[in-house]
This record gives sequence, structure tokens and C-alpha cells, in this order.
Amino acid sequence: MGTATQHHFHIPVMGLGFTIDTPLKVARFGIASVLSIVEDELIEQMRELHCKKNNMVFVPIKSTEEDYRAKRIQCYLDLLNLLVKKQMQILRKEPFENGSEITKYFELLPDDSSDRKLYQQMLQADGTEKELLQQQLRHAVNAGSIDVNIMSKVDKNNYTKEGVLLPKEYSDALSALRGFANSTLESSVIFSAGYNPRLFAYIEEFADFYQDAHGLLSKKIILKVSDYRSAFTQGKILAKKGLWVSEFRIESGLNCGGHAFATDGFLLGPILEEFKQNRDTLVNELFQLCNTGLAAKELQPFINKPIQKITVQGGIGTADENIFLLDYYKADATGWGSPFLLVPEATNVDETTLHEMATAKKEDYYISDASPLGVPFNNFRKSSTHKQLEQRIEKGRPGSPCYKKYLVSNTEFTEMPICTASRQYLHLKIKQLEAAQLPAGSFKQQLDSLTEKDCLCEGLSAPALLKENVMPIHKLTAVTICPGPNLAYFSGVFSLRQMIDHIYGRTNLLNAEKRSNMFINELQLYIAYFTKELQACTGIVNTAKSRYLKTFQNNLLLGIEYYKKLTPYVKENAEKYLQHLKAELNDLEQNIRQLNIPSATVAVV
Repeated sequence: MGTATQHHFHIPVMGLGFTIDTPLKVARFGIASVLSIVEDELIEQMRELHCKKNNMVFVPIKSTEEDYRAKRIQCYLDLLNLLVKKQMQILRKEPFENGSEITKYFELLPDDSSDRKLYQQMLQADGTEKELLQQQLRHAVNAGSIDVNIMSKVDKNNYTKEGVLLPKEYSDALSALRGFANSTLESSVIFSAGYNPRLFAYIEEFADFYQDAHGLLSKKIILKVSDYRSAFTQGKILAKKGLWVSEFRIESGLNCGGHAFATDGFLLGPILEEFKQNRDTLVNELFQLCNTGLAAKELQPFINKPIQKITVQGGIGTADENIFLLDYYKADATGWGSPFLLVPEATNVDETTLHEMATAKKEDYYISDASPLGVPFNNFRKSSTHKQLEQRIEKGRPGSPCYKKYLVSNTEFTEMPICTASRQYLHLKIKQLEAAQLPAGSFKQQLDSLTEKDCLCEGLSAPALLKENVMPIHKLTAVTICPGPNLAYFSGVFSLRQMIDHIYGRTNLLNAEKRSNMFINELQLYIAYFTKELQACTGIVNTAKSRYLKTFQNNLLLGIEYYKKLTPYVKENAEKYLQHLKAELNDLEQNIRQLNIPSATVAVV
């Protein structure tokens, strides 16, 4: 299947279920999107749902089958591919008239698209010229890419029912990769959440990640990264194996949805600048390493440098910001995630949660300790899971039943790993905490952090099923939703056309909430995060911790100096906007400088 490149944005992966079938909703309009392939139970239920919707035979893949996880993923991806191809066949034959999907396809394109201009030319033509232009437009129609996401670190080992450890190829991440690699998709896998050596090594075993006889890659690799160094390091690891990274997807450390992987104070602007300045170095060195790796495998080296895109996502809120990222930093595309949670045509959010988000206030979005991974997690106070957690605590039964076990990792109390959000773990951990006889304040702080842990496996899957009136397998219907803080500036429920028109500056969907530039918003989030880090420093601070805090503060200050020099290039709302931007930077700089960094304390023996 072809990949559309005319749109300047993509829809990133969101949760487990929010974008699980987004390709069926948007790919026919040339929009690329990403689905998670972690949760095979949900994937199997969605395959059954879409088979029934399309009058196709559904043959279940039972958990007793060998390699069932990879098979479920492969079959679902094959189904998505087949259904989108059918959608494209129908769309290409539609008449060019109001309300038709082929008309919608071209009307959604950005104003600078050559095909949109050709479409507008066709509207003014008549007779034979009109027919010829329509035929040309039908050939130009191209589906958006159906891309998949694998969180590299979500990779538990699996066992037989008798408790025998299965070979590493049956781990969660590796079997997910195998499902994608064996599918009929010609698209990309996005690896997020860092480096997983055995996963990166496993990619080598699949021919589709290497060029074919025509020099094309049918399966591509995208790395989601938070800075240039990690991109270069991971890119080199793969290149030495003869594997090409087709895109580096840069995401804001804190101004994003889902898990928030904070940098050491490195801000998005300076990070993008480093990519911009070193882009040629990056592609040239990786090209040489990749060809050397291919030669060592006795495979055909690349004759020409393959395309390597740089894209950015996290907290983008206006068309001006979108254009600035594309023009100034030469990004190839941007990612727009959380705002699409308010677009039922594009994502899966149950009616109750959709209404709560559509009417939410800024304070309803916050960073939490909900993730069992121990990584800060964007959360929503009005979610049904938030209410469920409170009810369980009131009943004296904090924690969740753990059925799916995707995030089991803790062996503090058990030989087999368990999840830190599970009822089993919390029961044991709270008993340990009570026995420690901590001061009341410290006890409450640790207890609150523990009981905030949430079952993401169930909560992030449920909305996709609830929207379709399908009961989740384990009958757990509480919804976890993890929008980025940028969603605070959008209120209401929107159509796909409205959101895309907002991205391209043809309309404005922002609410009345005062909104700063995306870079300022991220900086404020980092200051809040850093302040919390300082407040947590009680008692003895070792040399490494003190050095980390000072480095963090210095990186924030360097970021502000960068933004001050950048302001003349920002053309958003002209002089008044620039004055306000400079004032915000000065205020935030003072806030950072006033923070007291503790010096290393040497314990007296």
C-alpha cells in the first residue's frame, strides 16, 4: 500500500485502544496514524468486531495456540490492510460531488498541496478537461500509512501453563514485532521508550527490513526519541546491523500524552536545533555504517541514501506553531495526538469520557504516579478509573486484579514478577510500609504514591470496546485516559474536517483559556517537574544527585537563552506576541535562578 506524503501531520499512537483502529477511520483520506500492538486480547476482540461489521468470517485464535500473540497481531494488521485497500477502491470510483469521500479527500489536504490545487482547478473546468482532471485526481489518491508502535521496554518473558520459561522470541515485544513483520503491511514500526538490545537484534531476522531488488524497504523503522544523542546512538546500533532508520520522531519529554519521559532539562527547541544543525552528519554517518553492515551480511548495499525523515510531536496547538516547526526546523511532518481524542471520527473514546474531556478545565489534566512502570504519567482527574481508585481505597482494597500482566516487573516479594498496580503487590507493600513506622507525613506521601498506581492494561483498552458497546473480556469498564496538558486548550467535540482545518489554519478551535507558545508551555512543565524534584530532596544529598540537579537547572537556563535568541524568527501574532513571549521567558528565568540547589552532603561516620 502506498504512503501519502501530502499531509503535514500524522496521528501518533495513543494509549492501547484510542487509536487501535484509527487507520480504518482516516487512512483513506491520506492521513498516517499509529496503533499500539501491545494488547493482543484487545486486538483479537477488535478483529472479531471488524470482521462482523464487514460480513467476514472470524476464526478466533485461542490463547492455547502456539505463538498465538504474534498470530493475533498479524491477522489483525492483515485485516486492517485489506479493509483500507477496499476503502480506497470504493473511494476512487466515487463521483466528485458534495458529501462524497473523494471530494472530502482533496478538501482536507493542506492549501499548498499540488493535488488540492489540481482539485480546485478541476472545479473550475468543464467538459473533456474536467473529465481528464478527475481521472488524474483519482490516480493521485493515496492511503495514509498504517504504522504500529512497540514500547521497547514493555517486554516481559512468557511461560507455558506449566510454568516453563518460553524462548526469548515469545516475549511480548519480540512476538509483537514478529506479528508486524509477518503481516502484509508495507509501513513502519515505531520503537518508543528506549533501547531494548534483544528487540533490536531480533529485527535482523526479517527480510522486509532490508531493501528489495528495487532498493525499496517494505517495512521501515522509526525511532521515537527525546534528544539527538539517543537518536544517534540507537541509529548507529541499528546501522551496524545493516538496518536503516527511516525516521526519527522527536517527542517533547513532558508536553505529550501518556508516559512523560523527562530529559535532564533539555528543552524541545534546543533539541530540534541540534537535529537541524547535524542532520547531514547524522544521515551521512548512518549511511556509511549501514552499508558496511550490509556488506558484512553479504547483502546489497544502498546505492543512494534512503530517505530519513525528522518529525516532531508534543504540545503543538496552533497552525502557526505547526508552520514554524516545518519551516524553521525543516521538520518533515508533525504529530498531533491529544486534540484528536475530541474527534470521534478519528479515535475511540467512550461517550462518558468524551463529554468529561469536552467540558474539562485546565486543572483536570495533571502528571501522576499512576504508571506501574514508575514513569510519570499524564492523567485526567475526571476519568472513571480515577473514581474507581478512590472507591477501592475507601473500601480498604487498593489495587487492581491483574489479568493481562503486560506490565509485570516487580520481584520484591515474589519469585515471579508481579505488577505494582496489582492488589497483591499493594497489599504486601503497604504492610511493609506500616512496619517501617515512618513519620506521618512521609508515610502518607509514600502511601498516596503507591495507591495511585493504575491498571493501564485494562483502563487504556476499555474505551475502544465501550464505544462499540462491547464488554471487555474481564468486565472491567473503568476508563483510563492520558491526554497531554495541551488538551486543556481545546473544549468541545469536533469533526475530522474541523480538526484538520485547525491544523492548517483554516479555522481556530482553541478555547478561551490563555495559552502560551508551545515552547513556553513545555518550559513551565519542566520547571514544575524540577521544583518537585528539589522538594523530594530531604536529608543527605549525594554528589551524583547534586550534580544532576545543577545540570538540570543549567540546561533550563541555556534553553531560555536559546529561546530569547529565537524570538525574532517567531512570526506568530507579530510584535505584541513577541513582547509577551519575551516577558514570559524573563519571568521563568527568574523563577529558575531562585531555586536553591542543595550541595552534596557528606555523611558523618
